[in-house]
Amino acid sequence: MDIISVGQFSLVYNAFSFTIAVMGAATVFFFLSRSQVSPAYRTALTVTGLVTLIALYHYVRIFASWEGAYTLVDGAMKQTNAKFNDAYRYVDWLLTVPLLLIELILVMRLSPAETRAKATKLGLLAALMIALGYPGEISSDPSTRWIWWALAMVPFVVIVYDLFVGLKSSIETQPKEARGLISAARSLTVVSWLFYPVVFIFPMIGFTGGAATIAVQVGYTVADVVAKAVFGVMIYMIAVRKSEVETDIRK
Repeated sequence: MDIISVGQFSLVYNAFSFTIAVMGAATVFFFLSRSQVSPAYRTALTVTGLVTLIALYHYVRIFASWEGAYTLVDGAMKQTNAKFNDAYRYVDWLLTVPLLLIELILVMRLSPAETRAKATKLGLLAALMIALGYPGEISSDPSTRWIWWALAMVPFVVIVYDLFVGLKSSIETQPKEARGLISAARSLTVVSWLFYPVVFIFPMIGFTGGAATIAVQVGYTVADVVAKAVFGVMIYMIAVRKSEVETDIRK
């Protein structure tokens, strides 16, 4: 672990605290909002709530680990014997990243066969991407980090391709009132996910010491808020819009 200033410690501390509040509020909102959408879309909202609930739990653990890793001594932050456990992030991502893709597939309400095929493919690719990134994350050797980063980018590129090309024809079958939101949710997924590989390479492109530690922690945290809570709100909006359209059609 690197030496950090009091201000740097507080920045990460407050970022974690803010994210805990966001994930907690989002979880309550998504679960309570299930009654506002048609039954066909409630599973998507349930998955969305599970994503933020899992993230809430892990951010509580991350927050506690960060607090325990440093102590204030004579006006300066000192490392304790407890090492900050960044593995909580990867456990969280291993669970939530596949679910993020699955909730998008579910809210599109494709045929059962297409839903299973796309959810399985994208979910497995997402899990593989996270698994390949972890060995590089815990390595302090730049060459090793680059190798694992490159390997993790392979499933990442396949996922992005599938979102923009593989789902194109499926989006065209959606109600026209919801297509814009679905396309926006797809784009938000890709844009927010781009944070992760960029943040990953901060220590390899000149960020060192406490600056690298802070950049990585804050960068990942911002990405998580956008990719989970903000994306979840878009899933909710899609579900509401499609529920309204289908209700009007039945009338």
